[in-house]
Amino acid sequence: MKWFIEYIRDLIEVKIFGVCTSLGEALRMPSHHIRFFFVYATFIATWSPVIIYMILAFWFRLRDYINNRRSKIWDL
Repeated sequence: MKWFIEYIRDLIEVKIFGVCTSLGEALRMPSHHIRFFFVYATFIATWSPVIIYMILAFWFRLRDYINNRRSKIWDL
């Protein structure tokens, strides 16, 4: 059973975790820079719709507030 776990671990390290290393060797860059890029890109891509939604919601609320405020001033 121990040999199976070691085989799986070696397989995962070579096939999955070797991606950044092989890209780094091909691009002549340190692999940790590529790993950081993937982590940051994943974070930005995952949260960007939420951030954009919150900015738009704030913008629309602010616009409605300003429009309502203007109409009240001109009604006087």
